[in-house]
Amino acid sequence: MSERDIGSRRPVRSAVAEMSELIELLEVVWERGRDTVSAPPVSSAQARVLFLVDGNGGMNLRELGRLLEAAPPSVTRLCDRLQAVGFLERHPGSDDRREVLLQLTPAGRMYLERLRARRQEALATAMAAMQPASRAALAAGLADFCSAVATPLRLPAQQPAAPRTA
Repeated sequence: MSERDIGSRRPVRSAVAEMSELIELLEVVWERGRDTVSAPPVSSAQARVLFLVDGNGGMNLRELGRLLEAAPPSVTRLCDRLQAVGFLERHPGSDDRREVLLQLTPAGRMYLERLRARRQEALATAMAAMQPASRAALAAGLADFCSAVATPLRLPAQQPAAPRTA
């Protein structure tokens, strides 16, 4: 990584180190939030499935496996567990019955709402201790950062399928 400037006096390496430390701290906060919003608690891997399915408005098992970079049997087991607790449902594809489509259930959506609210409370408490100018700079930087991180985790918009002919 180069030492080029990133818009402040700090080089990229410094910003990456600070972001890494922040992520480690957030993981602690995130785990506390995850364990308090449901019984039984959802694992970190299962929470990632819920976030990806929610963020993409549903998806199929193959797409989920690609985004998780996980083997099909692992993805299937994660979905089995989420279906067993009532957070995820599977449906056969309309064009190909071998395709398995994933959707969150109302209980899955409620779980994510409670989890996000719990996590946002923790972040709001921390951010309230910051100076207003620092909060504003953080918000602007994080918006760009989130876009850069989220883009590869979003499925491309579906184009209407061309009519099939024999």
